[in-house]
Amino acid sequence: MSTVSKKPIVIYGPSGTGKSTLLKRLFADYPVSNTTRQPRTGEVDGKDYHFLTREQFIAAVNNNEFIEHAEFSGNMYGTTIQSVKDVATSGKTCILDIDTQGVALVKKTDMGCSEDELERRLRGRGTDDESSIQKRLATAKKELEFAKQPNAYDVKIVNEDVEKAYKELVDFIFEKN
Repeated sequence: MSTVSKKPIVIYGPSGTGKSTLLKRLFADYPVSNTTRQPRTGEVDGKDYHFLTREQFIAAVNNNEFIEHAEFSGNMYGTTIQSVKDVATSGKTCILDIDTQGVALVKKTDMGCSEDELERRLRGRGTDDESSIQKRLATAKKELEFAKQPNAYDVKIVNEDVEKAYKELVDFIFEKN
């Protein structure tokens, strides 16, 4: 039986910091998580996320199937223990894109991006209504406070220049693993 040899890498930052942009590029260059939200245009079940009903998700939580899970903007997100084990035992590195609730569960700053810049990015995406943007901004303020804690992260990547941030991300992943 294989053993888990590689620790997962957690990608953390408030909405609008560019996590998804960097991860989409990473996954395209180097060929899952679960959610109760509806798929966005172009997202595929089993590739971008495993899209579950709220009832399915809650049942999995009650069965202790998640390494981390959180509710954000009215939707639930989580990573199953089995999916992390499957990735690790295959010799690959699991990368988790999670919020502070998830980081606190997995791992018991100023992110280099102002609240104004986060708001500009969120609005610029054009994917959220005003209520969702306000919820995300409120959550971002809490996340920025969380990031100021000692040992909140192993590496800080500021996404002001996508090319530079992507290179730093790839260098960190492949240097650490």
